Amino acid sequence: MAMTLEILTPEKILFEGEVTSVKVPGTEGGFEVLNNHAPIIATLVPKGEVRLTQPDNKEQVFHVKGGVVEVLHNRIVILTES
Repeated sequence: MAMTLEILTPEKILFEGEVTSVKVPGTEGGFEVLNNHAPIIATLVPKGEVRLTQPDNKEQVFHVKGGVVEVLHNRIVILTES
């Protein structure tokens, strides 16, 4: 079962879809979110990369300028600046 990920800025949706893993640059240290991850809310470093893997093993990288990540019930939402 895949997780759903949304990467949102005030202007647009950068990504919306299913993923099998997401690596985020947390201010307390980078971490990876996998299926059935415990609920968490964390802040992101002012300049970092979000790396995601889709179900077909395609990888994508998004550059973020800080923000917040929330993980709850296999749904990940990242709010960042564009």
